[in-house]
Amino acid sequence: MRIPRITPSFEALLSKPETLGLLAQHANPLPAGRYLHQEELRYRSPPEGLDHEQWWGATCLGRLPLLCELPLNDKLGRPFRFATPQPVLIDLHHIDRDAAGQIRAPEGAPIHENKQRYLLASLIEEAITSSQLEGAATTRKVAAAMLREGRAPRDHSEQMIFNNYHAMEHLRELRNEPITPQHILELHRILTVDTLDNPDDAGRLRSSNDVEVVDQRNGDILHTPPGFSELPQRLETLCAFANASEHSTPFVHPVLRAILLHFMIGYDHPFVDGNGRTARALFYWAMARSGYWLMEFVSISHIIKKAPARYVRAYLHTETDHGDTTYFLIHQLSTIRRAIAALHEYIALKTAERQATENMLARETPFLRFRLNHRQIAILTSALKHPQDAIRIDAHQNTHGVVYQTARADLLDLESLGLLIKSKRGNAYEFYPAADLQARIKSLADQQL
Repeated sequence: MRIPRITPSFEALLSKPETLGLLAQHANPLPAGRYLHQEELRYRSPPEGLDHEQWWGATCLGRLPLLCELPLNDKLGRPFRFATPQPVLIDLHHIDRDAAGQIRAPEGAPIHENKQRYLLASLIEEAITSSQLEGAATTRKVAAAMLREGRAPRDHSEQMIFNNYHAMEHLRELRNEPITPQHILELHRILTVDTLDNPDDAGRLRSSNDVEVVDQRNGDILHTPPGFSELPQRLETLCAFANASEHSTPFVHPVLRAILLHFMIGYDHPFVDGNGRTARALFYWAMARSGYWLMEFVSISHIIKKAPARYVRAYLHTETDHGDTTYFLIHQLSTIRRAIAALHEYIALKTAERQATENMLARETPFLRFRLNHRQIAILTSALKHPQDAIRIDAHQNTHGVVYQTARADLLDLESLGLLIKSKRGNAYEFYPAADLQARIKSLADQQL
């Protein structure tokens, strides 16, 4: 990835006083309607009467009243800045509305009242994709089965995903507590245990400066983080920012504060490995602490993984435009909104699948529709879609958040109806859909006649 050129300072752009009036005439923080970096302006036609340098100067002049300094510094001691132009305000409005909305689950209850199935699916998705962003290579199907069944990881990639899953669970316990450096170190330890070249690096700050962010395609250095000797104080400062009240100056919207925590861990790179996973996990902590309950059910890593270059570019635009974090904020706000939209689509899909199963039961065996509970209908929905997949009691238990005896009873009842076939593998029983499942469902209706 090509690193953008460092933008000229605003002072340098105003070194020609005779141009100030011209720049003021065209001052606009959103050239072409977007918060563009100078590098992006170079490929667009400037307004009539301006060259590209003057257009950038007019853009900077338009942004000047919007920019606020943060109590967070870059590696040269200069404060990072942020702005809240209209696109940011629009995204925040949608997230404020949607992340506290009443999304309804297929069972008809609001998702937060019947959440275990969706929460587990989201935790699994975030654990898998966040780990894949940093090199985990296990397939989604295998990793999901590991987490649902609670089995031990078998290799390095599975260990990364296993750790990420348990770190996300750990953060749910911290949502009402102020974050401390010790909490962040413990979070990193959970995320990286048994995955680092030196096991002692899990849960401790790096002790050298031989850490760089490198373009994996060509080896180019994209970012050199601050020196290791600064990290303890920088972590203290970050925690103070994370815990600040809404009365702090400047006011930072809770969603922007959560994104800036993500940004700073990526920028400081305080650990030898696992910085991205730690950054994204802290984002979830901050969102939960501020009451954005819906964020438990979405995966931002799933969205980032689709276009990782844009994620990196948002960092580079900030670093090459004098610490203006607005580029990163806009990227992550878009990521959050897309993740929420993906959740809506997922729930709509599951609702349609469940409804199709209920319609089939109502058509073929009306009595069975009312005899089975919603967990058993979910099993049949999955079995009709994936007839080769085994169903384990522990996986069913974890998916629906019930005790082992309830999960076992669900499956044994379906076996007694001839809809599942029980088999033993090792010390555990597995249940498989009957080969002619749909025909057997219909035959149950015939038996009732």
